[in-house]
Amino acid sequence: MVKKSGITVKDIALIGMMTATIEVAKDSLAFLPNVELVTLLIVLYTLFFGRRVFLAIPAFVLLQGLLCGFGLWWIMYLYVWPLLALLTSLFRKQTSFLFWSAFCGLFGLFFGALCSLPYIVLSGPAAALAWWVAGIPFDIVHGVSNAVLCFVLFKPLRLALGKLKNAWF
Repeated sequence: MVKKSGITVKDIALIGMMTATIEVAKDSLAFLPNVELVTLLIVLYTLFFGRRVFLAIPAFVLLQGLLCGFGLWWIMYLYVWPLLALLTSLFRKQTSFLFWSAFCGLFGLFFGALCSLPYIVLSGPAAALAWWVAGIPFDIVHGVSNAVLCFVLFKPLRLALGKLKNAWF
């Protein structure tokens, strides 16, 4: 039996569903500054669907650019979200929701530092540091909200995704 390689129709449908749910989750909490479900969803999708998430992330980022405009923030999204999936892949054997809550919280806390990197190139290290420091209060909200949302939603979403994966794959 010859093993097929490449992307299947199921993969395409799954990538579309991941992209759509990430977008809807982001938009549904957009009225709350720095409170988002994108981090949690990317973590869970990476844990359950592996490399397929690396196709959903660029689709989400492109969709964000089309809906909100292509600014400097968009460049940041090009590397921040894939980095999250890559880091998640490194810790994929972890099963504790407490670990993942801390992980999501730390990612939110350091989000501003990660997003300050383009400013090093555009305006120099001092500007990047100033931009990051000015945003620390927002990063604290981001980190705390990520940790709380993961603490509350990780188990039920993991259960739902487990059922989906078992039924579909």
